[in-house]
Amino acid sequence: MQERASPTDDALAQAHARLLADDSLQFDRAGFDPPEIPAWFGWIGEFLRAIAPVLNWVFWIGLALIVGLIVFGIGREVLRLRAPRPKAEKPKAAATAEWRPDARAARDLLAEADALAAQGQYAEATHLLLLRSVEDIEKLQPRAVRVSLTTREIAQLKALPEAARPAFARIGWHVERSLFGHAQAGPEDFAECRQAYEAFALPAGARA
Repeated sequence: MQERASPTDDALAQAHARLLADDSLQFDRAGFDPPEIPAWFGWIGEFLRAIAPVLNWVFWIGLALIVGLIVFGIGREVLRLRAPRPKAEKPKAAATAEWRPDARAARDLLAEADALAAQGQYAEATHLLLLRSVEDIEKLQPRAVRVSLTTREIAQLKALPEAARPAFARIGWHVERSLFGHAQAGPEDFAECRQAYEAFALPAGARA
């Protein structure tokens, strides 16, 4: 049995027919011509395809460098945290002050040396300054001076403070020159050694 069209279907069909008959509306797809691709765009594509293997290596190398820097930074931080703290260094000024002889003992030594020099015994006076200086070193730094050491070697000892090193070296040079070099020591030689010892052992305020 054939079904009869409902009034709604007829109205819809008539509306569709009127829509198709309207020339102000376009139902057909208009033609579209795609733009022409520039030549340089193709060159870029060819260049990228040519260097694709190199870019692959660059990517992995860069990634490896980044990972290496991260590992290095972490390792350095761990070592810094585990490293022992540096020991505080003692002030050098205090160590040098401990090496300065007693002012009264230094003046007594200079008086004894002056007495020998007044008798013309300049070599003995200079030698006395050296022996007392070695005794001072042995009192403050036991076992620092060995019997086999020469005056030049003693002058290079780390136990000897920098302030005393020039005076000791000067006095030792004159003693070796007179004792082993058989050179005649004169008043100028003693005066030079006396001045060097006094400059170290007696500061300007302690010479009076």
